[in-house]
Amino acid sequence: MGSVRWAFPCGAWRPRRREWLLAAQLVQPEEKERIGKFVFARDAKAALAGRLLMRKLMAEELCIPWNEVHLQRTPKGKPFLASNLVGINSNYSFNVSHQGDYAVLAAEPELQVGIDIMKTDLPGSSSIPNFFHLMKRQFTETEWDVIKSMSNEWMQLDMFYRHWALKESFLKAIGVGIGFNLQRIEFNVSPLQLEIGKVYKETKMFLDGEKEEEWTFEVHSMEPNQPQFTLLTFEDLVASGIPVAPEDSAYWDNFCSKQEGPVRQSSHSR
Repeated sequence: MGSVRWAFPCGAWRPRRREWLLAAQLVQPEEKERIGKFVFARDAKAALAGRLLMRKLMAEELCIPWNEVHLQRTPKGKPFLASNLVGINSNYSFNVSHQGDYAVLAAEPELQVGIDIMKTDLPGSSSIPNFFHLMKRQFTETEWDVIKSMSNEWMQLDMFYRHWALKESFLKAIGVGIGFNLQRIEFNVSPLQLEIGKVYKETKMFLDGEKEEEWTFEVHSMEPNQPQFTLLTFEDLVASGIPVAPEDSAYWDNFCSKQEGPVRQSSHSR
């Protein structure tokens, strides 16, 4: 039972009927129902992959039979293991994120962990300056100075999402949600430019003006076949699976009725 970094390329996943129905059988009924309500297929795939990642972790790292794993959410939405065996593994922390091309999971024994992945996308119909104006309260003046110091708007947007992912990962690690004043947190990001394939741990966080030395932030760009994450296939994802619900053929019809997603411009993941 050690550190885990897994990634599943949910954006490129085009499930066949057998795969989708099997995946649906491997998650709790209330989660299956929630996932079925997503408007876009991309969001349903990402959410389902996230649940499968967590159950795979419990089965393979904590040795809890798949069909005995029961996941619940805190009032703030953070998933946690609610099985009777939780006491044995109470110090094993895990977190998932799914956005863009990947669903990712990080887990650590004895440490609080949060993870966030963001895809650098143009903000809908808004221009980047207008988007930044709308989001002004989410960052400190120092953070905005760094964001706007980048040489062009696309790099500024990339740096914006880098700061956003850092803040989200911290909030997810401590288990708080909407309502936390993000200006209480300030990140001193380093280095400004990231090389693909490298993990950087130089970024520092200040909370209410005080430097937080006990937190470590791993920052890198998500690219295919990078060594920091084990890239899983669908077969890997469900290898330990034991169905917890009967097959529901209507669930495939529900999935097929969804549009993949709104048209987006090309981008890359952080």
